[in-house]
Amino acid sequence: MTQYQHVTGTDTVLRDGTIKLHGPEGFDGMRAAGRLAAEILDEMALRVQPGVSTEELDRVVREMTLDGGGVPATLGYRGYTHSCCISINHVVCHGIPSAKTLKEGDIVNIDVTPLLDGWHGDTSRMCLVGDVPLKARRLVDVTYECLMIGIAQAKPGARLATSARRSRRMPRRTATAWCASSAAMASAACSTTRRKWSTPRRPAPGRSSSRACS
Repeated sequence: MTQYQHVTGTDTVLRDGTIKLHGPEGFDGMRAAGRLAAEILDEMALRVQPGVSTEELDRVVREMTLDGGGVPATLGYRGYTHSCCISINHVVCHGIPSAKTLKEGDIVNIDVTPLLDGWHGDTSRMCLVGDVPLKARRLVDVTYECLMIGIAQAKPGARLATSARRSRRMPRRTATAWCASSAAMASAACSTTRRKWSTPRRPAPGRSSSRACS
């Protein structure tokens, strides 16, 4: 039997496996954190170009998060010293920023998680670096369509399994491979929570991928 907890601004959120139902105050907090995350990714889209290093992008993410009144949820988590994750080409997820520079033809996923007033704005975006090969561009486009199919299932009464199942049909129709470990992150794709940032037990791709920036 599914258990629910209705959460208001003064309630203690129980970490007992119950599904949390939030009211207007909670949604306002989610929107603010999500808005900050979106603003950061918009800026990243402008800065992704050949020759820029991923550690430079990470520096900008950190500054924008702090300037926006939040803190990077990843910074300091289990010793992690960066403010985001940046994955290039074949790196499925959680790539670590470094002195490595982007080059023409790369595709790069930038995964940010600003923590603002107790809420996580957890999302990512795929970006195209210059002139990208057709296969890479097609991969990004199909992934975006899968995301939209999954989001369309986010409504009262729907099950997470239904969202994952329908999203998976698109790669099959387009002869694109499906990363089986992606299921570990599916439930976090479009959400912000009060819970502490956590890592799934299995490797998984970025939590969300919006339309590619170029």
